[in-house]
Amino acid sequence: MSEKIQKVLARAGFGSRRQIEQWIEGGRIRINRQTATLGDRINEGDAVEVDGKPVSAQRLYSANRRVLMYHKDVGTVCTRADPEGRHTVFNDFPKLRGSRWILVGRLDITTTGLLLVTTDGELANRLMHPSYELDREYLVRVLGKVDQAMLERLLQGVELEDGTAQFDSIVDMGGEGANHWYKVVIKEGRNREVRRLWESQGIQVSRLSRVRFGPILLPKSLRRGRCQDLDDQQITALCERVGLSHASAAKTTKNRRPKNPWSESANRKNGRYKHKRVRG
Repeated sequence: MSEKIQKVLARAGFGSRRQIEQWIEGGRIRINRQTATLGDRINEGDAVEVDGKPVSAQRLYSANRRVLMYHKDVGTVCTRADPEGRHTVFNDFPKLRGSRWILVGRLDITTTGLLLVTTDGELANRLMHPSYELDREYLVRVLGKVDQAMLERLLQGVELEDGTAQFDSIVDMGGEGANHWYKVVIKEGRNREVRRLWESQGIQVSRLSRVRFGPILLPKSLRRGRCQDLDDQQITALCERVGLSHASAAKTTKNRRPKNPWSESANRKNGRYKHKRVRG
């Protein structure tokens, strides 16, 4: 069964579909030695090249999909490399071979909390697309006097410079003066949208942290600057929300590197080591 080239390459982790469409327009992709055009489809067995380098069939058609949750800290930026030398989220992700990490949206430099990252560009594209309306939940500390009329406007919708925006829900979490907290839910990810909504009412956001993305909650045990893999059940829940199927881990083990029978752990298990390891 044939599929569009940008969909296959996105799923293989080369980038989002939009990025790959730009690569096609720039002549960077070839199919069976012919420069690809938008709308081209491929089948298993077709030869695909990106920037003159062949792409293996295993990478194109492997069912192994990986998703991480990451706890972003203040001062960390969501770019692969920063010209100012600031710490980037990619510094904290595990290294990959034959694939790359793709961010599911971004958080600005002063925002903390949950960030999702995946090797599957198609999944990333759907999770970010506004048509799927995945809710994002934030904890917000505000400065300024908030009244009921203001909250109603934020729920009904206010006009920002890039269109109408609104919160799906607002819950008062308590506090006084400069330490008043709210929990808000929004169903899109425009740039600094949560902050801009509050600022439209003359309210300043002093702290902002994302605690949930769709069905995925940020665990309290996950420290800032750390990440962990989603389990198969969590990935399945994400995929179902955006209309994708997810092969179980058991089905993808054949694509993983076989365990080294002479590794230290295997040798211990098989009794090859008789002495305890001493750290110097």
